[in-house]
Amino acid sequence: MKAIFISDTHLRKAADERYVHLLNFFNDIKSGQLKALIDKGGSEVQVTAVTDIYIVGDLFDFWFCNKDKIYPEFIMIINKLIELQKSGINIHLSEGNHDFFLQEYFHDVLGMEVFEEWADVKINGLRALIAHGDTTDQTNFKYLLFRRIIRSRPFYHFQRFIPASVRWSLASLSSMASKQMTVEDGDVLMEKMLSFAVEKLQEDYDAIIVGHCHLPVMRHYTVAGKKKTFVALGDWINHYSFAYCENKNFYLGYYRAG
Repeated sequence: MKAIFISDTHLRKAADERYVHLLNFFNDIKSGQLKALIDKGGSEVQVTAVTDIYIVGDLFDFWFCNKDKIYPEFIMIINKLIELQKSGINIHLSEGNHDFFLQEYFHDVLGMEVFEEWADVKINGLRALIAHGDTTDQTNFKYLLFRRIIRSRPFYHFQRFIPASVRWSLASLSSMASKQMTVEDGDVLMEKMLSFAVEKLQEDYDAIIVGHCHLPVMRHYTVAGKKKTFVALGDWINHYSFAYCENKNFYLGYYRAG
């Protein structure tokens, strides 16, 4: 198994640079021609034979939908995911603070794996805990309350039955509200994520993988003589960063966009 992990692409318009680069990234994965810098400034490697792609939240900058009405700008990237799936690559999606209610379409219609909260998965024999990471800061009570309301079943049913144009406008407003309530200095948020990871790595986890903070960071720890890894995936706004796991090793890579 060779797995790729990305997060925080925040797609909105198909003409946006990061949208185009992500399409190219997926094309390179499919063709086995993915080239990346390892550990920024390090050597360039070619990543081949990818079997799994984990999208760890905020693929889209907003997302409310039902299975019959998809925001038109997102159709191109969804078709690309379907193409990757048909080529034999497994697609896994974690919900983010900007895109949730993914289950109805991506799992029920497309058959992709969707994680609403933390995913406890096995990757090459390693036990990994994966999620977007917006709940690692348990002191942000305002956001946690907003998150509970906006993801509630009553709200889910409400957004399904309003007109599509209103739904997408509401989703965009929800996205902006979420962003405002989770704005925090990246280094401060990273420290909170690292504290969370260190605590979890004392348990029977080999890796903690998160997005959300938009900073690409990898840390290795030794716990009871065993190597363990924390990965924050960065973003596709400033970094074009991703992680991949080959055998039992994790690497942080940077896509050679363009």
